Amino acid sequence: MEAKRRLPDLEAETLAEAARLDALYGHLPPAEIISRAIELFGRGDIAAVSSFGADSAVLLHMVAEIDRSLPIIFLDTGKHFGETLDYRDALAADLGLSDIRVITPEEAALNRDDPDGKLHLTNTDACCAIRKVEPMARGVEPFRAWFTGRKRFQAATRQALPVFEAVGTRIRINPLARWTTADLADYMKTHTLRENPLVAYGYLSIGCFPCTSIVQPGEDARSGRWAGQAKTECGIHLPELDRSLASAAH
Repeated sequence: MEAKRRLPDLEAETLAEAARLDALYGHLPPAEIISRAIELFGRGDIAAVSSFGADSAVLLHMVAEIDRSLPIIFLDTGKHFGETLDYRDALAADLGLSDIRVITPEEAALNRDDPDGKLHLTNTDACCAIRKVEPMARGVEPFRAWFTGRKRFQAATRQALPVFEAVGTRIRINPLARWTTADLADYMKTHTLRENPLVAYGYLSIGCFPCTSIVQPGEDARSGRWAGQAKTECGIHLPELDRSLASAAH
């Protein structure tokens, strides 16, 4: 009961802390944001989350230049392209990342709600809840903060994305929030980084294979996710994660 009474206060404190950090460091270059955040939160209390998607190499390279042992959380939904899994292993080897943490859906939840693996055909939100949101909550629960590779240009829902933001009592950090496609391309080229092979086929935002399609000319990078649906986010960056983390804490 004590923890429940204090939770709103802790969340308010975290919200204020995220705003303070964003004002102090949100304008800095991405690599400096990463370095400052690791110093602030301390090794062992901060991680990075990566889908090993279209431009994941940029954030991961910056992280590796600072601390190759930083935990990298990867959600293996069971529905990834084979190319993505191969790319994960190859890029981790390229960069010398030594702590890739693969988080999978709970077997009991799959058996109960998606026994034939076809839930995505009838309820994409429920599928994402089992295969992404709940595993994400387990993946980040041990940490006070984590990095993501989200950018403002990716979709209308991300245009006001801050660099530091509160997620319940934790802080999510988006070092690349202000970067453009040109910034990413230049960085990839400068550092000769390995690219997810699916990009060459027109997949500019890569998730699970049943719900990912090629992006058409003129469309934003995330238009190939859940094409034809109003859905634009899987939930790991939305309030669903806050609720899942809160449930895990009680």
